[in-house]
Amino acid sequence: MDATTTPIDTGAGETSVTIVASDYSFGDVPASIAPGTRLALKNSSPDELHEMVVVRIPDAETRSIAELMALPEAEVDAIFGSGPPAIVQLSMPGSDEFIPALGDGTLTEPGRYAMVCFIPQGVDPQAYLDASSSSDGPPDVPGGPPHALLGMYAEFTVGE
Repeated sequence: MDATTTPIDTGAGETSVTIVASDYSFGDVPASIAPGTRLALKNSSPDELHEMVVVRIPDAETRSIAELMALPEAEVDAIFGSGPPAIVQLSMPGSDEFIPALGDGTLTEPGRYAMVCFIPQGVDPQAYLDASSSSDGPPDVPGGPPHALLGMYAEFTVGE
């Protein structure tokens, strides 16, 4: 870990790590975090809306996140589709603030995790947020390929 990925003690017995989203990657992702660490998303992109979807990778899965992301969509869905994501946060372009969509950002269960952004390239940020407020899942809005297909994914572990 470098200085930007060193966990920060929030003073409340919690540890926080800020993940920086850019076009099209996640930065400052530590290789491993302690259980109970809270993740927070910051968006350094001037134009693109980004999200951080964090999903636990099944224990039996040994392939890297790059190998998993290269699989057909149906296979990826089968691997990650057993339950809801652990965390979903969105961040508007150029924002240090995130919008919590699922969870409070804290990971407690040890294991390997994938971090992915499924926002379509070039989507209008406000239109996406407006559409998502009335959708049970990812909204159907015009845009290019999901950021994940452009390389916006990472993996890390939550240690025991």
